[in-house]
Amino acid sequence: MKDLELLKQALRDAAKETSNNKLTEVDYEDGFSLLASPPNNKIYDDFISPKLQETLTPLFASRNKLSVLEIGPGPRTILALLPENIRRKVGRYTACEPNALFAATFERSLAFEMKEACALPGLDNPARVLLRSYESHEDETTYDLVLFCHSLYGMKSKREMIKRSLGSLGNVGGELVVVFHRDGCLKFDGLVSQRTATSLDSFIMILDDDQHLDTFASFIAGIRGSELGQKILSKWRAICRLYASHDPAQPNQVLFHAPEIMVAFNKHAGALHKLTARVPLATVPRNLKNYEARNSTYAAMVAPTSLAQVQDCVSWAVEHDLNLTVIGGSHSGQCVQPNVVAVDMKNFEQVYISNATIVGHNNGASDFPLIIVGAGCTAGEVVRSAMDAGLTVPLGSRPSVGIGLPLQGGMGHLSRQHGLACDSIVGAIMVSVKTGEVFCIGNVPNEHWPPGAIRPDNEDDLLWALKGAGTNFGVVISVVFKACPASKVLVREWVRPLTDDNEAVSIFAEFDDIARKLNKNCSADPCIYVEDDEMRLGVTMYETASEDVTVVVDTASPFDTLFGEPKSIKKVDCMGIFETDMYMSSMHGGHAGGRTSSFKRCVFLKDLWHLPVAQHLLQTIRRRPSSLCYLHLLQGGGAIRDVPQTSTAFGCRNWDYACVITGVWSRDQDNTELARAAIRWVYHTVDALMPLITGVYGADLGPDPRDKALAARAFGRNRPRLARLKSQLDPSNILPYACPLPKSPMEPSLIFLFTGQSGAGKDYCAEAIASILDSNAPRPLKAQVRSISEATKREFAARTGADFGRLINDRGYKEQYRHALTAYYESQVRTRPHLPQEHFLDVVYDAADADVLFITGMRDEAPVATFAPLVPESRVIEIRIQADEDILRQRRGANHVTNNSQLPSSVLAKWHPDLVFTNSETGPRALYQFAKEHILPLLCEDYARLADMVRTIPNFPNKGMQFCHVLGITQEPGGLSLYSSLMQSQDFKHMSNFDAIVCCEAGGIPFAAALAMKFEARLVIVRKGGKVPPPTLSVIRPVSHISSHGSPVGGEGTLEMKCDVVRTGSKVLIVDDVLATGNTLCAMLELLRLAGVDVEDMFVQVIAEFPLHRGRARLLSQGFGRVRVGSLLIYGHV
Repeated sequence: MKDLELLKQALRDAAKETSNNKLTEVDYEDGFSLLASPPNNKIYDDFISPKLQETLTPLFASRNKLSVLEIGPGPRTILALLPENIRRKVGRYTACEPNALFAATFERSLAFEMKEACALPGLDNPARVLLRSYESHEDETTYDLVLFCHSLYGMKSKREMIKRSLGSLGNVGGELVVVFHRDGCLKFDGLVSQRTATSLDSFIMILDDDQHLDTFASFIAGIRGSELGQKILSKWRAICRLYASHDPAQPNQVLFHAPEIMVAFNKHAGALHKLTARVPLATVPRNLKNYEARNSTYAAMVAPTSLAQVQDCVSWAVEHDLNLTVIGGSHSGQCVQPNVVAVDMKNFEQVYISNATIVGHNNGASDFPLIIVGAGCTAGEVVRSAMDAGLTVPLGSRPSVGIGLPLQGGMGHLSRQHGLACDSIVGAIMVSVKTGEVFCIGNVPNEHWPPGAIRPDNEDDLLWALKGAGTNFGVVISVVFKACPASKVLVREWVRPLTDDNEAVSIFAEFDDIARKLNKNCSADPCIYVEDDEMRLGVTMYETASEDVTVVVDTASPFDTLFGEPKSIKKVDCMGIFETDMYMSSMHGGHAGGRTSSFKRCVFLKDLWHLPVAQHLLQTIRRRPSSLCYLHLLQGGGAIRDVPQTSTAFGCRNWDYACVITGVWSRDQDNTELARAAIRWVYHTVDALMPLITGVYGADLGPDPRDKALAARAFGRNRPRLARLKSQLDPSNILPYACPLPKSPMEPSLIFLFTGQSGAGKDYCAEAIASILDSNAPRPLKAQVRSISEATKREFAARTGADFGRLINDRGYKEQYRHALTAYYESQVRTRPHLPQEHFLDVVYDAADADVLFITGMRDEAPVATFAPLVPESRVIEIRIQADEDILRQRRGANHVTNNSQLPSSVLAKWHPDLVFTNSETGPRALYQFAKEHILPLLCEDYARLADMVRTIPNFPNKGMQFCHVLGITQEPGGLSLYSSLMQSQDFKHMSNFDAIVCCEAGGIPFAAALAMKFEARLVIVRKGGKVPPPTLSVIRPVSHISSHGSPVGGEGTLEMKCDVVRTGSKVLIVDDVLATGNTLCAMLELLRLAGVDVEDMFVQVIAEFPLHRGRARLLSQGFGRVRVGSLLIYGHV
C-alpha cells in the first residue's frame, strides 16, 4: 500500500496528455463526500476532533469571546466537532471557501441551525462566508484563531500561506494557526510549531467498483475523470488497486494509507533565529537509531555545549510558548518530532566516579561509590568507565542506549540481582522547564554542583519522579548512580523447536516452573520466533558468579533436564553481556549491524504457563507480517519486585516477564507497507494481551494516539501523582512528547474527610451517604468509601500476626488492638514523618476513577488545611461525626480501652470542621436530610457554569503562572445572580443571621455588594490605609499573592475600617474573590478581631481557592482555625 502522494503522482503520470482538465466544483464535491462519509470520517472522531479540542482549550479558556478565520471549511465548519460550551465562545467568524457549492451549503446550514442548534451559537454578528480562495483574500482584520483543515492542498507554497496566516493573528496572546493535513509530515522549513500531533495509521477505504474508484482517482489526481477515455480510466483503476491493500474482513473495499498530521503555530513560529543566535546547531547530522525518529522532519537540532546554553533553550521555549524534544541515545521515537526543535545532549558525555561527601540531601560520605553520568553518554560508555574502577551499573541490555532509558526504568540482565536501572539513581542535575533554574536533586557530590544551582523545594518528589518517569519533568544534565562491584557473567543458550501448541504450552509451563526457583543472581530470558519455517523457543540464562567462574561452568544448569546440553556457554564481563542477547547474536543470523529496522512495545506478564497467555503468544508469532518479527521475554522478580511499587515512579513491579513485542523488517523496506504492517502487528498484539497484562513499559511510549491506552497502564498507582507533578513542574508543557501523562487531574473532584471519636459512626455515615448519592445525585457518578487506616492495619497485621480482616470488620476485635495499633502508627510516623501524607495520597490515587471519595479513619489536625494542597484540583471537605457520650460508650463495647488515639479537645478546638453531623438517631432519615442539604447541592451543574465564566490567562503576571480572572463573573450576563444563588446553597441560606457582610477592596466588592443588595444586609468595605476618615481600626496589610509576582496592585501597607462600623459580638460574613496565601484574609480577620468580633462568629466565603498556596494553613497558624471557610471554585495551578 502506497501513500496518497505517491498514488497522486502515479495517476497524473498516467494522464499527462489530459492533465489540464481540472476538477469542476461538482467533481470536487463528489470526491470530498467520498472521503467525508463513513467509514472515512472516522479520522474526525478518532483524531481531528480530540486534538482540535485539546489544542484549543487553553485559547478558549482565556477569552470570553474570540474570532475565527477558517480557510476552506467545505460545507461545514470543523468547529462543529467541538462541545457546545466551547463553540459558544466564537463571537466573530469568517470563512474563505472558493467552492460555490460548498459556500452555499455552508450558508444554508448556518441559517437553518441559527433557529435551533447553531454550530456557532455565540456569534455576535452573522458569520461571513467569502466566496474566494485564501490566496486571493485581502483583509487586514486580525483573528484569535486561523484554521486550515484539509485546505492546504493545491496551494503553491504552503509555508508562505502559513506565514501569511500568522500575520492575521492578534496580539492579546495565545492566538493560533491550526493545520490538519493528510499525507504525513508537512515541511515548513524552519517554522516552529507550538504543538504537533500525528496519526500514522489512518486509512481511506473505497468501495472496489469502477464508479467509486473513478471518483476517488479523479479527486486525488485533481483531474476530471469524465473527460478521460476508458483506456486511461482503466489504467487509473489498475493503479489504485496496485497501490491499495486489502482487508480480508472487507473483501469489497480497497485501503489507502493516509497518515494525518496536526500542526499548531503561534505568533512566534518564526523565532528559531533567536535560539540559534545563542545555541549552535548540530553541525554533523545525527545518526538517529529509532526508525520513527529517522522519518521525522524536525524544525532544527541544536547542540548546546554548556549548561547555560541548555538554560537558553528552555528560556527560549518558555518565552515563546514553544516546546522541545531531547536527544540522548536516540533510541526513542519521541526524541524528535515534526516541526519541533530537538536539543541534542551529545556534548554532555562525561563520566565521573566519586566517593565524595554528599551535600544537603543525606549529609556525610556516601556508603557506596557514585558514578556521575552526563546526559549525552551511552550505557556502553558508562559501563566501560565503571569497569575500569572495578564497578558497574545495571543500565539495560544495549550499549548504545542513552540516559533516557534508566530515567524511565531500564531493564537488563542484571536487574533481578541489582534492580532496575532507575533504582540505582540517587541524584541528578536538571534544568527546570518551569523556571530555567538549575536543580541539584538528591545525592550530588560537592565538586559537581554547577554554580548557582539550588535544591528545589519539592526535591523528594522530583527524585521520586526521576526514578521511572524522568524524561517528563525537565532537561536532565547528568544522573548520579550508585555503583555495585563488577562481576563476571556466565551465559548459557538453548534453542528448542516447538512442534505444536500442546507441546509448546507444556514447555512454557516447565520452563516457568524452573525459572521461578532461580536465585536472584540468575535470569532466564526466552525468545519465541520462527526460523527456517520452524517455530522455536530460545532461552538465554545469565548467572553472575562471585566465585571462580570455572567452577560455575562445570555446574549443571537447572534447564538441562528440559533443553539438554546448552547450545553455547560464554564467560563475559559487564561489557560483553551487551552482545549476548539472542536476537542480536544468533537469531535470524543476528539483527546487529544496521541491516534491519524495528518497532517495539513492551508489556508485563505473569504466569507464562497460564493457557490464555501461552496461546496468545503462539498465535501472535503465527500472525507476524515479517519473518524477522519475534517476542523477547525478560525475567522479572528478584530485586525488581523487592522495591515497593509506590516508592519510585516506576509503579509496575509485580510481573514475571517483560514481553518485548518486536516488529522487524529489512532496512531497505523502511516506509513501505511491510514496515507499517509490522508496526500494526505490534499494536494488535498489545491490544490482544491487554486483559492479561499487569502493566506496560513506558520508555517506548510517545504521542502516537495508539499509545494512549498503553500509557494508562504504564505507571500503575503512580500515574495520578505523576500527572499532578507534570502540571506543577512543566506547567507550559515544554516537554509534551515523552510518555503521555494525563493532562487533567485524576483525583476525585470531591473528597470528604470523616473525622470524629471512636464509636461516632464514621464508617457507617460514609457508606450511607455514598449510597444516598448513588440514587439521588443529579447526574450519574461513582462514589467510593476508603479507610485511610487500612494500610497501617495491613502492615500491623503482617508484623504481629493479627487478623487483618477482623481488624477491618470486627469492632470488638479492633478495640482489643486499638492501643497497640496506635503505638505502632506513631512509631512509624516518628521514622517517616510524611507517612500521613503518603497514606492520604495512596487512598486518593487508588480511587482515581471515582467522582466522589469518602475517606474515613482520619485522626490528623485540621485535615483540610493539611491535605488539600496535596490534591489541589479537588474540593476537600471535613465532616465531623459526633454523638453523645452514652451512645459512644454503647457502640464501643466492653473491650474499649481509653488511649491517646483520639485528638484531645484542646487540639480539636483549634479548627472548625466544614460540616458537623450528630449521629444519634437510628435509621437513615437524619443522614438523608443531611446529605440533601449539604452534600447534594455541591454536585449542581451551576458550579461548572460559574467556572466557565472565569477566564484563565496563561503566563500572567509572570511566565509559568496562570491568572484566573474571577472578576470576569461580574461581566457575564447572569454572573452575579448565579453567584448569589450558589451562595444560598452553601449553608448561607439565612443571610439575616449576619449582622454585616464584610469585604476588602477591590476584588470582593462586587460580590459582597450583590449579596448585600439581594438579602438587604449591611455592607462593610475594608479599605487601604488613608482612605477611611478617623477614628479607624487598622492592621498591616501584607503583600498579596498576585502583588508579590509583579502585579501593579501595590505592595505592603495597611487595611482600615471605621471603629464603630462593626460592633462587638457581631456575626459577620467575609466575602473575597480569591484565597491563595491567605495574607489579605488574615489581615481582614485580625481587623475584625480588633473590632470585638469573636472568631467563632466569623464566616468566610471566597469565589476561587488555590490550595497549593496553603492559605488555610496560614489561617490556622495565625489563630483563625475556628473561622469557617468556604469556596465555590477550586483551582490547582499557581
